[in-house]
Amino acid sequence: MADKKQENDIGRLSFEEAIKQLTGIVARIEQGEIALQDSLEQYERGMALIKHCRTILNKAEERIEKISKEETPQDKQQQ
Repeated sequence: MADKKQENDIGRLSFEEAIKQLTGIVARIEQGEIALQDSLEQYERGMALIKHCRTILNKAEERIEKISKEETPQDKQQQ
């Protein structure tokens, strides 16, 4: 149940918000500021954040490719 809630929370984040959270998690883990169990939970959240960021980037790449393909022949001749 908590995993679904976490996925929903992460799914609502913008790319920038997800990166900011991921950066914070990495910093806390690297500095040893949190207990082992908390580190594991944060690591799991970090992996979910990475997956979310990759999804956003893939969608952006697909959109760019679509826009590039929609370029008219006349546009190509002007370049």
